[in-house]
Amino acid sequence: MDALPDLDFTEDELHRYSRHILLGEVGAVGQARLRAARVLVVGAGGLGSPLALYLAAAGVGTIGIVDHDTLELSNLQRQIAHTTSRIGQPKVESAATALRALNPLTAVEVHARRLDEATARDLIPRYDLICDGTDNFPTRFLLGDCCHRLARPLVSAAVLRFEGQLSTFKSHLGPPHPCHRCLHPEPPPPGLVPSCSEAGVLGAVTGVMGTLQATEVLKEILGIGESLSGRLLLWDALDTRFRTIRLRRDPACALCGTADVSRAVPGEALPPLDPSAGDPEGPRTPASV
Repeated sequence: MDALPDLDFTEDELHRYSRHILLGEVGAVGQARLRAARVLVVGAGGLGSPLALYLAAAGVGTIGIVDHDTLELSNLQRQIAHTTSRIGQPKVESAATALRALNPLTAVEVHARRLDEATARDLIPRYDLICDGTDNFPTRFLLGDCCHRLARPLVSAAVLRFEGQLSTFKSHLGPPHPCHRCLHPEPPPPGLVPSCSEAGVLGAVTGVMGTLQATEVLKEILGIGESLSGRLLLWDALDTRFRTIRLRRDPACALCGTADVSRAVPGEALPPLDPSAGDPEGPRTPASV
């Protein structure tokens, strides 16, 4: 997205995005970059709902949504892209309805598929930037691995109970950018980290983290501000406390390190690594919803 984008706006577009265009950091060129961007949102739940809504409102030209679930009543406490009348519908269709109603200028591409390796390899190259709002560790690790190998930036958020975390991974650009395995070399053992269906989550926490995730996506598209690549944002809602810790690229990382094992493909067993890799404080690993 380095080439000058098309600056031909309709009168409706100029009015709709006027508050963006007034910002010196955005302007007409930035708004045109948003219109030209293609973003894939993986997960149409608690994180994906506010994320996708704000991306559509901002004028991102094409948004793809991946989710294989159908909408249930228990989702509505936090998944704000959906409504009671759409219970039983595929989440991708429900979310697409909301996005198209909010901004008919945004093209919405629905992918009612479980994200396995074949799907990831098929979809990721079609988009400029990938957003992780998934709810299980195998899918998160698969997505992170594939984004590194297919050279796409990944903006990843997660929540559990009253806490959230957020980072951007651009390890395909090389040092000093870390990958997700520099933070967590392997998924935690099954049952170690409870899911939101087991431990619960305050609905508004997903809204805050999904909105922060959307902000980081827009920054990446616009090329403004300081990227979260190499940093992990942690939020404790009960203490109303944000903190940011530095993430360093691990030379011994099985995914982005310099060792031969970095050529292992997703789905193959990766060798065990030093569990202290990444943040020395060992940040907690919330699951998303």
